[in-house]
Amino acid sequence: MLLLFALPVQAQEAMGETTSRPLPRFASLKGDKVYARTGPGTRYPIQWVYERADLPVEITQEFDTWRKIRDIEGEGGWIHQSLLSGKRYAMLMAMEAQPLLQKAQDDARMVAMVESHAVLELDSVDKNWCEVNASGFSGWIHCEFLWGVYEGEAFE
Repeated sequence: MLLLFALPVQAQEAMGETTSRPLPRFASLKGDKVYARTGPGTRYPIQWVYERADLPVEITQEFDTWRKIRDIEGEGGWIHQSLLSGKRYAMLMAMEAQPLLQKAQDDARMVAMVESHAVLELDSVDKNWCEVNASGFSGWIHCEFLWGVYEGEAFE
């Protein structure tokens, strides 16, 4: 009888060949109209047209000045690096509106309600809480409700 044992594999973060930055990583769209192509170059046909500035996207590959991206729905394509920003945004993926809180505590005072699919500017991430700005309101929201931030990620 042959017995196989699964050994835990530690996930290794890939690095982009062009930028030496981690892959995947989140970024955002700079403009209100961004074309995603089927390949890394203008000779490739347009696959998607994004019409929302600050939309969070995940960069999954790099080739020269082109970045392969994925959106919240898993769609995407290749976008020129000049159309991407390192400024971090996230989208509320919860089906219902979620409270924006004054502090990173469940019992904190509510500042506003954030509608589903709202795009939020990320200021900082601390464990399970994200500090965000949305429509003139600032506060904290559980990271689990957001697409555009990795589990366990932290930054200021």
